[in-house]
Amino acid sequence: MSTLTKRATVYLDPALHKALRLQSVETSRSVSDLINDAVRGELAEDASDLALFDKRENEPVVDFETFVKGLKSDGLL
Repeated sequence: MSTLTKRATVYLDPALHKALRLQSVETSRSVSDLINDAVRGELAEDASDLALFDKRENEPVVDFETFVKGLKSDGLL
């Protein structure tokens, strides 16, 4: 364990904990490594989503009513 790691208490659903323990044995990785990788993946996905929001910031906004009317006029509804 690196001296740069931080200890935290996390309460897991018993079934998730069992799944993590089984995956840990199956992959020869620690539960901590599995959780760290899962959290990194979620944070990376969030960062990607935020980047896409920033990229689309200047796109025109269409309200729901106008959108539905457009679908109807195009024969899609």
